[in-house]
Amino acid sequence: MLDLGTVTRFPPNAVAFKIAVALAIGMLVGFERESASKDVGIRTFGLTSLLGAVSVMVSPAYGLVAMVGVIVLVALLNLRSLVANQSLEITTSAALLVTYALGTLVGLGHSFTPVAATILMTLLLAWKVELRKFAGGVTMDELRSAVLLGLIGLVIYPILPDRFVDRWQLVNLQEAWITVVVIAGIAFVNYVLLRLYGNRGLYWTAFLGGLVNNRAAIAELMNVVAGLRIVGVVLLATLAMYLRNIALLALFAPRALLTAIGPLLAMAGVSLLLLTGRREDEPGRDLALTSPISLRRVLSYAVLFLAIQVISTLAERLFGNLGFLAASGLSGMASSASATAAAANLSAAGKIVPALAGTAAVVASMASTLTNLPLVFKRLPHALRLKIAVSTTLQIAMGLAVLGAQRLLGFH
Repeated sequence: MLDLGTVTRFPPNAVAFKIAVALAIGMLVGFERESASKDVGIRTFGLTSLLGAVSVMVSPAYGLVAMVGVIVLVALLNLRSLVANQSLEITTSAALLVTYALGTLVGLGHSFTPVAATILMTLLLAWKVELRKFAGGVTMDELRSAVLLGLIGLVIYPILPDRFVDRWQLVNLQEAWITVVVIAGIAFVNYVLLRLYGNRGLYWTAFLGGLVNNRAAIAELMNVVAGLRIVGVVLLATLAMYLRNIALLALFAPRALLTAIGPLLAMAGVSLLLLTGRREDEPGRDLALTSPISLRRVLSYAVLFLAIQVISTLAERLFGNLGFLAASGLSGMASSASATAAAANLSAAGKIVPALAGTAAVVASMASTLTNLPLVFKRLPHALRLKIAVSTTLQIAMGLAVLGAQRLLGFH
């Protein structure tokens, strides 16, 4: 019979939850290791994580003793590997030690940290081929880009003043800088994805290139693609732009997304419908898109974003909502991402209502879609010009129809 002290120290429901989470963490990592044909797999990793959780629940001292046991296990694993095939299991050993540490966090009552770390670690292990391929082709410029992204995000951002620096309350440097960092970071992640997966097919290249810079991707692919595939390239790059702007609104102004997500998804749906039947593909292309992160580019992002935010704010103050939407449309011709982020930023600061910010994001996306037409019209025969013009018109018409329907129904 359990005494009251034992039940109080080890409440069954809490202990059962910790055991389940610890086992799930270990088995997830172990499944990846076993699928990679490693000797240490699901059971060993599951038991190691469970050991970490149970040992630290008993006492911190017992947790330290158990950690020594895991280190001995890692040493024996590498000794066996050396004897068998003259190699060390460095990655598996590191994963085993991290799994034990995550198990101890679960035993101490944490849940988010160990679960998030487990997912990221499993992704890191599973992407071995892709990461090796990417690392093998990384240039010094791209490496400097990653370092610069960390610098502008972790070093420069905290030292900027978190207040308006002008008497008209137009520019908050810290608020603007974090937006620039996020836009640049998203562009860099999309650039990495393009490097990793762009060679899977032409349409993959168009979509991933559109996530980085849809106009630049279309312009580059126009040099190497001919015939009806050009229509598919334009549709996919534009579709990627819509999805990227949805992500920006979700990050900066989730309430504004309620207004924008219907029209943006409707325009994306039109693109997908028009792509139906265009299943033919061909090998991907290497786009001449350089890394979106450099000192010059980041400063350009910052200047463009600040200009768009100032112009949009002044337009709203002087001419009301229509002036703000007109400014967003003009800004979208330069950069729909910056225009969307500026509208979201103003909404998050309480300067405009979320519905206006969401509408501005849709207008900026439409304007960006229209700017693709001059890129393709001067280099295509009449029949293809007509197809792209019709597809662009249908996308914008659908977006306007959904916006109008939302307004009639009172959904803002």
